[in-house]
Amino acid sequence: MNIRDTIVRQRRERITRDGHGMGAAVPPRRIAARAVFGADPLLICEVKRRSPSRGDIAVGQDAVAQAQGYGELGVKSVSVLTEQDNFGGSLDDLMLIKEAQPDLAVLRKDFLLDVEDVEVSFRCGADAVLLIASIIESDTLRAMHARALALGMAALVEVHDQDDLDKCRPFAPPLLGVNCRDLTTFEIDLLLPLALRPKITWPSQLVFESGVRGAEDVLLARSGGFSGVLVGETVMRHPELIPSLLNAFGKEAPGFWPRLMARYRAGRPLVKVCGITNVADAEAAASYGADALGFVLAPSTRRAAPELLRDLRDLRVLKVGVVVTERINDVPVLDDATKALLAEGLLDAVQLHGAERPRECPEIAFPYFKAIRARDRADVDAMAGFGCPRILADAYSDTATGGTGKRIPVDLVREIKKTRPLWLAGGIGPTNVGEVIDAFAPELIDASSGLEESSGRKDPAKLATFFQEIQRHERN
Repeated sequence: MNIRDTIVRQRRERITRDGHGMGAAVPPRRIAARAVFGADPLLICEVKRRSPSRGDIAVGQDAVAQAQGYGELGVKSVSVLTEQDNFGGSLDDLMLIKEAQPDLAVLRKDFLLDVEDVEVSFRCGADAVLLIASIIESDTLRAMHARALALGMAALVEVHDQDDLDKCRPFAPPLLGVNCRDLTTFEIDLLLPLALRPKITWPSQLVFESGVRGAEDVLLARSGGFSGVLVGETVMRHPELIPSLLNAFGKEAPGFWPRLMARYRAGRPLVKVCGITNVADAEAAASYGADALGFVLAPSTRRAAPELLRDLRDLRVLKVGVVVTERINDVPVLDDATKALLAEGLLDAVQLHGAERPRECPEIAFPYFKAIRARDRADVDAMAGFGCPRILADAYSDTATGGTGKRIPVDLVREIKKTRPLWLAGGIGPTNVGEVIDAFAPELIDASSGLEESSGRKDPAKLATFFQEIQRHERN
């Protein structure tokens, strides 16, 4: 079912039946005071009672009290969902919030369809409107945008893919939202905005929309050049998180994820060559087109010396430290050598390969991603608990945390791929990488022992054949 099109159809039916006011007592002219939408830091907190993907969130919640709580915590911009059938909102919510909190900048979030929707939003007190590019024809979108600006409102134009961007390009909206959520399925990919970001070729204030669960997602957005973040369900359920979200706007946001996604192209998996222990292997892997190199910084026959990272300072490839954190008083601790490499900028990210719990990971290092050794469905289900935008699925072993040469059972790989973009490790080498690409189309493949002549030493011939096979199996 195409959820977006169903909502649009229902809204058209409501307009036919109830008019653009949806049964609300819309004033003939604007009475509400105006507030500037887009103040820094642009944390937009949403008022919504339910959604098609999550069901009931806060049915019966007092919209005014919710918005007032946001304001008391330092939020300057509020998004109010006014769609009735699927989100449980109304224009009455918007008008009551604006009346009670005139200093809050209020965004009307709905599936707006024409210029009259913009006019009604203005009269009801909206300081900004959301314009979803995928549901509006190009000429209408441009007219709605122009009318909003003429009325003194901001217009947050929402895009999700290249087609949406192409609609916007002729009028280059100065306020652009990129939605992590695919409105046709309501699936979320936190890296989609970062992948789309380089294709936005005009100056614009960028807003990262949907899927934000905590401060690390604000850091992710900031790392990709987004100055604003729109948060919905998380703050409806947990408004106490708002101070940490606001605080994240002031923190450094290293650029591992946008740099990695800038290298991705459809049809060819990203490639991480792991277990690098010497300069020659690093340079060879990079020359063949590796997108990232992995350096084991835990006890292993493939352990890399910290000095190696310093020797490779100028090698233009992303560098990932593979760590197994030690637990001290049941708290995971990153070793001092790895901390130093991160502080010096010699590592771009950390791959957590131990028993770290989801809430602990962003406190250990940022950027990071989690590796999970998958042996059964419970391990697949556990992946959903982690906040990083990607999980590396590796093969399970009783004796080692990685580099075993074992493969994940095919049925488990299929289950993982159903739930997320597939990052796959375990037993991948030149003899089977083509088979893996053809069968699973992973977004990233991670190879280590399958490329070796001995533990910690890559085989030049295997490396060459490995990348040749990847190229041969690329999908056009």
